[in-house]
Amino acid sequence: MFDSGVGGLSILQAVRERPPAVPIRYVADSAYAPYGERGEAEILDRCERITRHLLRQGARLVVVACNTATAVAIDALRKAHPRVPFVGVEPGLRPALAASRTRHVAIMATPATLQSARFGALLQREAAGSLVHLQACAGLAGAIERGRRDEPELQALIALHAGQVREAGVDVVALGCTHYPFVRAEIEAVLGDRVRVIDTADAVAAQVERLWSQGDSDTDTQAACRIETTGDPKQLAAFVSHWLGWQADVLPQPLSV
Repeated sequence: MFDSGVGGLSILQAVRERPPAVPIRYVADSAYAPYGERGEAEILDRCERITRHLLRQGARLVVVACNTATAVAIDALRKAHPRVPFVGVEPGLRPALAASRTRHVAIMATPATLQSARFGALLQREAAGSLVHLQACAGLAGAIERGRRDEPELQALIALHAGQVREAGVDVVALGCTHYPFVRAEIEAVLGDRVRVIDTADAVAAQVERLWSQGDSDTDTQAACRIETTGDPKQLAAFVSHWLGWQADVLPQPLSV
């Protein structure tokens, strides 16, 4: 499992809460976070490097726990590694529309996700006859990556982006970046109680469970969870403790992974 940084930990948490116990190796590419503010070629390169690293370590299934990486790179990864099952993360447009009374919904995501060809195809396929507000939340993933809930920069970005969504008049919002669930309560406070917020972590975890059970992979009630980062291990360990309440040993990983 990998992400540009900490966002995929929301997926990791959901996977760990479901049976069977799956041994997990998670790579946070924090030195390059957030992917949503980088170019397509660089994102493709980082995703391929990390995938090869995970496969060398014996991975039997790879979760691209990042909306931007999924949008930009998962088709290329599947083509390059046809025998490996990949699970991606996409903005929850379909469940958002299904839950909407008005067929007027919003997607909060990084600029790169919303500009990707994969998301454009999803929008064209699913949103006919609907009104979809696309909120490109520049800076928000990076602020979550760096900060704590009470930091002024983070609170200002939440107020800005969620405020624009509220003004759009939607009744359902899909969180299209795996970083955003960490500030879901703050987003909901800005949106108000008339707007429903949808996160797709549980659906991703269910797909991991289904694919894992189809294979010949062993399960272990005490399955290990190893976290690596190309950034600062102490900073990531502090994030895990602050946002998830876990005490985790985080291992450094070279930038050339």
